[in-house]
Amino acid sequence: MKLIVGLGNPDEKYKYTRHNIGFMVIEKLAKDLLPVGKSETGWSGEKKYTAEICKVGDKLVLVKPHTYMNRSGIAVLSILNFYKISINDLWVIHDDIDLPLGKIRIRRGGSSAGHNGVDSIIKNLHTDNFVRFRLGVGRGKLNIQHSGDYNLHRREIEKFVLSPFKDNEAGEVKKIIKRNVEALEIAINKGIASAMNRFN
Repeated sequence: MKLIVGLGNPDEKYKYTRHNIGFMVIEKLAKDLLPVGKSETGWSGEKKYTAEICKVGDKLVLVKPHTYMNRSGIAVLSILNFYKISINDLWVIHDDIDLPLGKIRIRRGGSSAGHNGVDSIIKNLHTDNFVRFRLGVGRGKLNIQHSGDYNLHRREIEKFVLSPFKDNEAGEVKKIIKRNVEALEIAINKGIASAMNRFN
């Protein structure tokens, strides 16, 4: 069984923000994998995990943590333990400002690269040995590498990732969601290596 987690924030005001691209992808994946008309009813809120969970057959558990981004690891750990899923079978979908809008990178392990949701998962699981689907959301007008003030740097990033995509980015956002779902479906059916070879 695989646990596929899309990272994001649960409030309506965050729905179309860059930080919520993980939610957007996992919702589209559920829609594609579940029978017609079941993609909405397939999700159930689980208070004990602070998450929404969607089971697809007996092979996949799709998750949207509702702990807010910075505490995502709490929900992920409890769900892994409940379903007795190996960390090797955990895949996490998240935004990445270090990749241009539309780019996808798939890898196993490594640091959080400053992503608070990924950092929370690493800290709660005490390992970084899980697969990440990193989705480029770009940097906009951020000039982070030249900012000497760390607190300003963090505030600028937070403001950017919590901002909605611009109207002129809508087409690219649809493409990245579609491409990432395709990458996930290839990974599910043919293995992570096949998805990496095609999309990295």
